[in-house]
Amino acid sequence: MLKKTIRTILSFVVVVVLWQTACTLAHTNETLFPSPYKVLQAFIQLCTTGLPGSTSSVILPLHIETSLIRFAIGYFSSAISAILLGLLLGSFPRVFTFINPILQIIRPIAPVAFMPFIVFWFGIGDVPAIVIIFIAGFFPILLSVVSAVQNVDKIYYKIADSFGVNKVKTLFCIIFPAIFTQISNALRLALGTSWIFLVSGEMVGSQSGLGFLIMDTKNCMRFDSLLATMLTIGVIGFILDGFLRIAEKLIRTKFGFGA
Repeated sequence: MLKKTIRTILSFVVVVVLWQTACTLAHTNETLFPSPYKVLQAFIQLCTTGLPGSTSSVILPLHIETSLIRFAIGYFSSAISAILLGLLLGSFPRVFTFINPILQIIRPIAPVAFMPFIVFWFGIGDVPAIVIIFIAGFFPILLSVVSAVQNVDKIYYKIADSFGVNKVKTLFCIIFPAIFTQISNALRLALGTSWIFLVSGEMVGSQSGLGFLIMDTKNCMRFDSLLATMLTIGVIGFILDGFLRIAEKLIRTKFGFGA
């Protein structure tokens, strides 16, 4: 664990050194290609006083808080609903065969393509971003769970029948633990996708959050602040993925799921 942490830190250090070297050797305008130090200064400014020249006085930590709340609502609602529906559809192959063509048509459509309808129906604010996050996370989880259920070894069903276990208990007490590895992989994939589209949703339908700040820094022509916000988004996504890994290991250890 310690070695992995050291390697991660070293990789970041190498990137920063190469970045600073490129800025020094290229002699570029720091307004267009900010150095790491310039970006750090912008980050501190965003955290303390906000973006200079912006119509909003909200500081970066509050934008982060707003985005995380929206993300939590959209991601967890999509995860819970997709897992439950996936377990049911996977248990009824004929029903899924009927619904699958519709899902396959809707699934490739980028969530932001729904934005005009979402804004028209719900207005601007929190809801459009939450709906975009929900759509981005729902389909990867749903289809992964359905596929996992349909590929479960039939021996699990035979054992459940021999002990007289009803279908609901079989689904949630036997099948769910058996496919936990596939579910956790789908959750991690959906987390990355949902975090990406959170920013897209906030760019259009919100007046706060990290996506809004991306557009705000662009409009103010503050590329140092833009890079600081982009790096913040990347770091938070990295941390969220780490939390999900830890949660998966804890569940595996405590309940033995996916063993």
